[in-house]
Order: sequence, then structure tokens, then C-alpha cells
Amino acid sequence: MPFANKPIKPGYPDDDKLLDDYRKTGDIAVIGKLFERYMSLLYGVCLKYLSDEEIAKDAVMGIFEELIIKAKTHEVKQFRGWLYVLARNYCLMQLRNGKKFDKITLDEVMENTVFLHPDERVDESYLKIMEKCMEKLPAKQRQSVDLFYLKEKSYKEIAETTGYVLNDVKSYIQNGKRNLKICIEKNSD
Repeated sequence: MPFANKPIKPGYPDDDKLLDDYRKTGDIAVIGKLFERYMSLLYGVCLKYLSDEEIAKDAVMGIFEELIIKAKTHEVKQFRGWLYVLARNYCLMQLRNGKKFDKITLDEVMENTVFLHPDERVDESYLKIMEKCMEKLPAKQRQSVDLFYLKEKSYKEIAETTGYVLNDVKSYIQNGKRNLKICIEKNSD
């Protein structure tokens, strides 16, 4: 499986053009060209989370299968960033579903946050604590955090879905993360 970077050559369509073409035609070869550009990035993300080369390669192919479906329906403003989030969430679901039991640091789970101390580990008991703490969040925070992190919705999509004001959505997510962190720390002792 070639995981080398595939730079965009002059004269080749950009990400937005390929994505638009795929949505119009449904041609898997078109989305395949776009996917090929980011295979090395995806492999790196999967290897980081799953810590096994073969499992990471399988995950990259699983992500492609999801991409075929989700690229048609999700609002994508920046393909590379959206694909990264798709890959991260795919790997987290693999971990959550017990397909890989190695422990990973929480910094690897939560993108660019210092949710917990980097030396702490995530395991099945941690995920149970996280689920219980999610249930304890106020409804608006819980719903916003769930839609943002687990359902991959943008702030705008969350605001449209829930009827909340955009700035409130941002606040609910920020406060929800903070409250979740506090709850997890209290229950991890």
C-alpha cells in the first residue's frame, strides 16, 4: 500500500474541485484521487492512535469507505482538516469498540487540548468514566459536545440543528469540555 505523499501537480484540480466533481458524479475514481493525496497523513494519524502498522493500514481503508459516503452529505469547508477529524474519530471508534486495547494518552484523543495530564492513560475504565461524566453535563453542553466531537458537526451545523445561537454553541462546547475534565479528574482517583 503506497503511503507516500502525493503532491498536487500543476494543472491538477484542487481538493474543492475534486470533491465537487465527486458529489456531482458519484465517481469513486474521483474521490480516490483526492483520497490518495492524503493517504500518508491518514496513515500517520491511524498509526498514532492505533499503534500497529497493519491495523493502521486497515483503518486507512476503512476511512476511505466512510469517506465515500460522508463526502456526499457533510458540509466540508477545508477538506484536509475535515478528513483529519474523520480519521481521528474513526480511530477513536475502533478503540472504543475494543478493536485495539493498547492504552493511549488523552492528548492523543483530544485534538490540541490539555484535557488531562499527558502522562495519564485512556483505557476501558476511563471511557466508562467519560460516559458517566457526559451524562452529568447540562443538557445544552452535553448535546453540543456530542455533536461537535462525536458527530463531527461544525459550530454552524450545531447552531442550525439545535436552534442555539452560534456564540452559545462555542460556549457550551468550551464549558462542556472544562466540566468534563473536572468530572473525569474527580472520578479517576
